[in-house]
Amino acid sequence: MPDRILVVDDEEPIREIIDSMLTAAGYACKQAGSGMEALAVLTSGEEFELMLSDLMMADLDGIGLLERTKEKYPDMPVVMVTAVHDISVALAAIRNGAYDYLLKPFEREQLLNTVSRALENRRLKVENRKYQTDLESLVKERTKQWQAANRELIGSYDITLQALGDALDLKDRETEGHSRRVTAFTMAIARAMGLPGEQVATIARGAFLHDIGKMAIPDKILNKPGKLDAEETAIMREHCFKGYQIVKKIPFLKEACDIVYSHQEHYDGSGYPRGLKGTEIPLGARIFSVADTLDAIISDRPYRLARTFAEARKEIQEWSGRQFDPEVVEVFQQMPDEIFSELRRAISAQTDPLAYSAGRD
Repeated sequence: MPDRILVVDDEEPIREIIDSMLTAAGYACKQAGSGMEALAVLTSGEEFELMLSDLMMADLDGIGLLERTKEKYPDMPVVMVTAVHDISVALAAIRNGAYDYLLKPFEREQLLNTVSRALENRRLKVENRKYQTDLESLVKERTKQWQAANRELIGSYDITLQALGDALDLKDRETEGHSRRVTAFTMAIARAMGLPGEQVATIARGAFLHDIGKMAIPDKILNKPGKLDAEETAIMREHCFKGYQIVKKIPFLKEACDIVYSHQEHYDGSGYPRGLKGTEIPLGARIFSVADTLDAIISDRPYRLARTFAEARKEIQEWSGRQFDPEVVEVFQQMPDEIFSELRRAISAQTDPLAYSAGRD
């Protein structure tokens, strides 16, 4: 199908000459005797690959026509046809969006070369826009595929975490189910503090694996029914660093490993293994510390029965500023007991320890 060209000039003989030259070269032309007539043709729905317009016309001149068409028909180049004394106006038209200009009188070859260049420029612009659109669609589709693959990968990571946690439960009977509960409690407090979902997920992984280093502790110490002596206590305390060494080797747990390393630090610097103080302790570990103590107090232990939420809140408040970060304690104290009771029931019914994380983020 030949390219369609709209020829606009208020002098019919000139229109006819241009039309004749272009038609002979294989183009399809339509004429308009004024700027207003050209606008009417364009707004009627007819499409043109190029518009040749005289610069000086009554009613609506070439500049006015250009201004009204360049935004609505951005793919249609406009070539101005003008007399020599209008050259400065023609150049201004180019600065305003016209593709080129022709000086009257012009030769047939000048006309055809200018038209050919303008149409080639249009073709390249249209192809480039199509390429960009196709590229954006491709990127969007690839992004969806990547996101799906990433979700699947994260799911496989969490399965790996579950396996590690289950292995620890088998080794340390006293803490069975503890990792699941303390993870949910830690996440609830982190959310109440307004932390973003991605950070909450990282903290959750660190909380779930906090005791993973106990897998390197001898069973005779880990499961000793009585009180540990000084040497045994020193060995038991190594589980923070040993856990850190295990977790830091796993790339997707790089950020969570600091929580594993720091979960026994105290806000006043009296904890271990490094004696970190205040904000030197990662925020996730400071949140975990409150959640861990809550779960320990309200859960049954071989040497005592579970105590009440009220008793847990009282003890945590008493140790605020010493063992616990006061800001974390303040947020925790504002959270109703029902949140933690509901989480305990939900976690006990789940096989996936991070299912709460996936369901809420």
